[in-house]
Amino acid sequence: MALTERIDVRGLSCPQPLVLTRKKMKELGAGTFEVIGDSATARDNIYRLAREKAWDIKEERKEDEFILILSKSKDI
Repeated sequence: MALTERIDVRGLSCPQPLVLTRKKMKELGAGTFEVIGDSATARDNIYRLAREKAWDIKEERKEDEFILILSKSKDI
């Protein structure tokens, strides 16, 4: 099983978490990666970006942090 790539955006202020997430989406094109963060604003912005770009998103909470698991299937 392959390890999932992870972007750590904890402590970063907007728009940096969004920029890093968008960059990873573009780099992968499809697949799965995680974003770990601690800002509600970054979380909300990443959710909007994922919906806009047709990426599936799941969330896990851990204390004051979140892990967003973004995935997109390859186009056939």
